[in-house]
This record gives sequence, structure tokens and C-alpha cells, in this order.
Amino acid sequence: MMYRPIKRRFELKDVSFKDWVEAFKKSRNIETADQLNYSLTQLADAHSMLNLNATAIALADIIEQQQSVVIVGDFDADGATSTALLMLALKAFGLKRINYQIPNRFEYGYGLSEKIVEEVARQFKPDWIITVDNGIANIAGVAKANELGIKTIITDHHLPPEKLPEANFIVNPNQKGCLFPSKNLAGVGVAFYLLIGLRQVLRDRNYFQNIDEPNLGQWLDLVALGTVADVVKLDHNNRILVHQGLQRIKAGQCRPGIIEILKVAKREVQHLAASDLGFAVGPRLNAAGRLDDMSLGIECLISENIMQLRLMAEELNDLNQSRREIEQGMVFEAMQKLLPLLQSADYSRPSACCFYENSWHQGVVGLVASRVKEHINRPVIAFAPAEDGTLKGSGRSVAGIHLRDVLADISTKYPHLLQKFGGHAMAAGLSINSEDYVEFEHVFISMVEDYLSRHDVIDEIVTDGTLKPEWISIETVNTLAEIGPFGQGFAEPLFDGEFNIQQARVVGQKHIKFVLEDEWGQGMYDAICFFAPDDVLSLTSGRVELVYKLDINRFRGNESVQLIIEQIKVV
Repeated sequence: MMYRPIKRRFELKDVSFKDWVEAFKKSRNIETADQLNYSLTQLADAHSMLNLNATAIALADIIEQQQSVVIVGDFDADGATSTALLMLALKAFGLKRINYQIPNRFEYGYGLSEKIVEEVARQFKPDWIITVDNGIANIAGVAKANELGIKTIITDHHLPPEKLPEANFIVNPNQKGCLFPSKNLAGVGVAFYLLIGLRQVLRDRNYFQNIDEPNLGQWLDLVALGTVADVVKLDHNNRILVHQGLQRIKAGQCRPGIIEILKVAKREVQHLAASDLGFAVGPRLNAAGRLDDMSLGIECLISENIMQLRLMAEELNDLNQSRREIEQGMVFEAMQKLLPLLQSADYSRPSACCFYENSWHQGVVGLVASRVKEHINRPVIAFAPAEDGTLKGSGRSVAGIHLRDVLADISTKYPHLLQKFGGHAMAAGLSINSEDYVEFEHVFISMVEDYLSRHDVIDEIVTDGTLKPEWISIETVNTLAEIGPFGQGFAEPLFDGEFNIQQARVVGQKHIKFVLEDEWGQGMYDAICFFAPDDVLSLTSGRVELVYKLDINRFRGNESVQLIIEQIKVV
């Protein structure tokens, strides 16, 4: 575990709890009560999104004329929730001829490729293809659809390339000229906004005289899940969507498949937090797309059959366990390559890293990149071989280094190196020829070094300071929860402080539980460190500096505050 210096967002002494909470809000740029108003009436105006009105009109025509549609989604949780959302909603709006296709990542790769268009045409012969969470960069795929007489609607949130595909309609808040204020929507958020526009068009046509108008709120559970799982920035608009979805899930008013996944993940539905969607539900859905076929995840979100759902949730859980075991082996191999450098006498942290093993699984390389990045706080790309002979890479970055921009620069200056690429500031995917790996590694590291010379990268772990002993309480947890949901770009509360170890015991071989006394000797607290390194597992006494989250431990009807340790250092 690499130690990261602590930096506090704010420093306050001798203030009331109320004043401290106000400082906490300001540290997250919350200045007014409206910014914490998570009513659906506060959502950004759908009609400000470029092309949304025209696309909604076309979609209304499709429904009224009963044209046939195939949804082409992505093989991650955002793609799965987006696909499930449109399948459920368009059927509820009255569309009868609708199917979906998720490209198997090992056979078709990502997005609306020519190959997947040909497969969709052969299998379904649709009038329209609607993409969700992909398509914005698939020029050749859309051209193939046009050639085959299939019309296309692209809904996506990824950054567009300079040249756009010649689709009939494109809805993406990141397009040039789009005035929609929230650029951070996940793919499922874009799909939800399209449904808002569709509902308005159908209302204007008096369509709901003959059919019950669907309540779009019933699908906000899917929107919340996809938004959190895709780790997009939780700006105010996204926090509204996530908050509303969470409230419905906690009330049991959600897709039964989500409930079944939460059960196998051993999460309490009524106490659900956004982090549970990110760390419990999302990974189990993603496991299907990483190791097998995301259709399993989508069927788990669509189905109403409880017995089938329980079996599907168990299968997703088993896949996630297999994914975890594969990931641990790959991370170990990557770290073995990194350790000589980290342990050398003249240690100098690399500006960036690339890793590749011929035996690695391409569905898991993104997780390997993420784990290594956590150790060195620098951009990492991990590669695995693909069936077509290329190497598939997945990268993770850090604040201050826009990974897609780095890849775009490489594509411009070294056009032979990248077969294709795409993504965000913090995560990206790419394909290269196997014989170009060594050159790519050199170019990538050199390019990141150039970025590091021009951009600030935060190496510290940023906290909300030290809590008074009386504030380490359930009341504090509940007060801060009302400010959330927390996530990417709206940081979870994180604290630091020094404690004395009173008791320690290893649980489950990889975790360690402590009973801690605060540095003033005024309180005793339970704490746990998950997946602790060996040096932490061996601790039995002494004084430690912690970075931790506050949590509520619920056991047999009793509630108590618990510290979830994020970083620990003996002092």
C-alpha cells in the first residue's frame, strides 16, 4: 500500500457542528440550498440537448407506425442499464417490434462495428438501430447500416471525434453546439432524457388517449445504477438522478433483478447508498460483460420471473467471483513487474506504466490498470491479446492527465500506432498491433511525461480533516448522507486522525478489525481495514494515523458507528 500524504480540504478549530457542516458543504462548492434540492423539477431542460426534439419526433413516428427497432448496447453496466431502460420503456410506450443486441467483446469488440451491423441485419432485419452508450465514433458501422438500408439513432455520452458518423440522428450532450448544461450524463442518462422528449411529443399528439402514459420515474433505478457504475461526475443533475433512483430502490420500487443482486451481494436494500451500486451491483453486472455475455445482465434487469431472477443473480455472483480471482492473479503479475522499481534504492515513481502478458484476459485489463494506478497514482494501461491478433488495452488515469487527450495526441503524431481508441479523461480503451507494443509503451510514457510537465497532479489523499470525538457518531453519518449522493466529482466524506490500537484481530484472512481509542482518550471505536497488506494484518498494538470513512454497522437490530480504513500508517 503506497502511502499518500494527507491534505485537508479545510481547517477549522473550535467551531460548532453546524458550522463544520457548512464548511463541509462549501468544500464541495455547495453555496445555496438549491444545490441540494434533488427534486425532479430541478433537472436540466431536456429540450436544450442538441437534436433531442427531432430524434424524439422520429421515435414517436417509429412507435405509431410500428417500425422495427434493435437496441445495440455496450457490454458494461451503463450499456446494460441503457439497453434495459429502452427495452422496457419503448414497450411501455407501445412499440411491439423491438429487440436488443450486445456485441460480445471477444468476437465483435466495442461499439457499432460493421460486423455487428451485419449480424443485426441478418438476425432481425430491422428498420432502425438505436445505440445506447456507444456509436459516436463508429463511422464505418453506421455506413454499413446505411448501405443495408437500416436507419440509425446514436445515443451516446463519450467524447465525439472530429468527424461524426452519418447517422440519421445523434443525441450526445458532448457534441459541438449542444447547449445542454450537464455534460456528465452517463449513457443511461442520455437515453432517459430521450424518453423525456419522446413523452412530450406523444403528449402533444394526444397519443395517451388510447394508452396509459408510463411514469418515467419507475425506471430511475436503472438510471441511478448506470450513472454510478460508469463513474461519471456527479454534478447536480446527476445527483438528482441518482438520489431519485436510490430512493425508489430503498423503498423496494425498482426492478426485481436489482433486489436479487443486492441479496446475493449481502446488501440491505433499505439502507442502500450510492457506493453499494458502484461496488456491489455494478461489478456483478459488469462481470457478465467481462467474462461471458452481457445479455445475462440485461435479462436480469428486464425479467419479472423471481425464480429465474434468483438463478441469474447467483450466476452473476459466480461470474463476479471468477472475475475477482482472475483479476487478483493478473494484478499480482503486474505488481511483480513494478516492485523492482518501487523497491530500488534510487526509487523514482514512473510517469506512466504499460503492462502486457500473453495469458491475460482482455475483459479484466481495465481492472488491472485501475488497481496498479491506485498504487502509483499515475496513468496505467494494461493489454491482453485479442482473437484478431491485436492487443486490446484499457487505461485508467489520474486527475490532471486527460487520458483520451493523450491517446488523441499519439494518434495525431504517430498515426500507425493506434488501430482505434476512445473514452474519457479518466478511462479509455484502445487497440494496437502486437508488434507495436514496445514502441507504444515508449511513446505513451514520453507523452505523459510531457503532460506532467504542464499539468498539476494531486498526489495527496484529500480529507475533510480530523473529527472531534463526539462527532464520530451515527448523527454525523446521517447528516452527511443528506448532502449526498457522493461519488466521482462529489467526494465521499473522508477523515484523518491518530488513534491507539486497543485490540486487533484478522477476519476472513484478508481483513483486520480494530478497537481504537482516539488520541484524546475520549472514545473507543470499531474499525475495519478490508484487503489489508501483510504489514497491516500483523498489527496488534501501537499508535496509527488513519484516513477513514464513517459508516454505520448494523447487527441484530443494533446500530453503531464504524470506521472504514482507507489508509493506515504506524506513527
